[in-house]
Amino acid sequence: MSRLFISAARKSSGKTSISIGLCAALRQRGLGVQPFKKGPDYIDPHWLALAAARPCYNLDFYTMERDEILQTVADRSAGADISLIEGNKGLYDGLDLDGSNSNAALAELLHTPVVLVLDARGMTRGIAPLILGYQAFDRNIDIRGVILNRLGGFRHESKLRNVIEHYTDVKVIGAVHHDARFDIEERHLGLVPGHEDNAASAKIAQLREAVQEQVDLDSLIEIAGSAPPLPASTPVEIPPAEAAGTADVRIGIVRNAAFGFYYPDDLEALEHAGAVLIEIDNIEDTSLADIDGLFIGGGFPETHMRALEANHGFREQLRLAIEGGLPVYAECGGLMYLARSITWNGECRDMVGAIEGDIVMEARPQGRGYAQLRENPSSLWPLRTDDVIPCHEFHYSRFINLDKNARFAFRVLRGAGIDGENDGYIRNNMLACYIHQRNTRNNHWAQRFVAFVRQTGKLNTQS
Repeated sequence: MSRLFISAARKSSGKTSISIGLCAALRQRGLGVQPFKKGPDYIDPHWLALAAARPCYNLDFYTMERDEILQTVADRSAGADISLIEGNKGLYDGLDLDGSNSNAALAELLHTPVVLVLDARGMTRGIAPLILGYQAFDRNIDIRGVILNRLGGFRHESKLRNVIEHYTDVKVIGAVHHDARFDIEERHLGLVPGHEDNAASAKIAQLREAVQEQVDLDSLIEIAGSAPPLPASTPVEIPPAEAAGTADVRIGIVRNAAFGFYYPDDLEALEHAGAVLIEIDNIEDTSLADIDGLFIGGGFPETHMRALEANHGFREQLRLAIEGGLPVYAECGGLMYLARSITWNGECRDMVGAIEGDIVMEARPQGRGYAQLRENPSSLWPLRTDDVIPCHEFHYSRFINLDKNARFAFRVLRGAGIDGENDGYIRNNMLACYIHQRNTRNNHWAQRFVAFVRQTGKLNTQS
């Protein structure tokens, strides 16, 4: 199985743009490219998926077990010619002092050769000790090459190549010159998602052309082909009660420019549990589809709040459906949409009003990073034990005027949640959180939600 780990010395080195260009360039060569992204992230994987024309899957030590990561890579890479794993931040960056959840740890777990993307702006001879230090820090990490990025011109490139060749044994795989056209616009949560960027296809084409012209793809393919077999892993078993069944539940998925934060394997898990997924656009659709349940993922409702407010008929139908008992699960942006209003940059717009509280966008993050929850007895969904639920959050918004008698599904053990202590606002059969869950071996949330929708539908039918 050919595979490659793309990392960097630090974040914001242009690693994602290079990875996007690599996926597109390898694909144009006729290769099937399977992308992966380390850590919790929705935006970078969406760009990688567009470039590779295959879903991008996340690999995360915090929410996944190591055997689960190995099996995910093995299963999702089946049928692909080459797998590209993009790290997050720098090669040795991670939560723990011992580096057990770092990019390097993931590369070591997957026995995958590493290519470093180095932002070389303002550097000449200093690039050598940087590379040598990264090699010496952990001899178990197989750093096979570097791609120099954001170079000032051919003279700059020549100097760097000479320095690296003289002082190190690392191969220069590519040298990409600085070009403002390659930059992907950033927003408060990171890059602008590909589904929001009208010029996404053109941007990917530009990155592909830059990589084709300035990166030695043959050497890259050769390095990927030298990866040893993946270590054996223990199969991930699905409990019998959660095994695939008849597709008998219709679950709406709100997806458009405002809402697009969904993990592809979570959606696949919903289908595996018996859900038929119905695409819903709460900006354009004039009415709510015929569904048994609804999932509203995260996104940027604040940047589209005028359009969301303007679709009054849809908002009213959804509010009445929730009052009537429609099972709904919402995360972050979805939670914001279900509130009474969103205020951003001094402008306030009405939202659904299913949550008795208002949203205010702030200049600084109000909740950021990995989180932990414990489910309350009052939670809606069945089958969960009192185990800690690993998850993540990243939001600049907070609630004001929140209902003081609100019911919550979760107690926050780590993170911010809705009020610093609780998350998972409950109203009838609606559960709305700031946190994002992942359907993993230790948290089968998708199966639980489908079971709840199925059970609730039967109760409604009997009534």
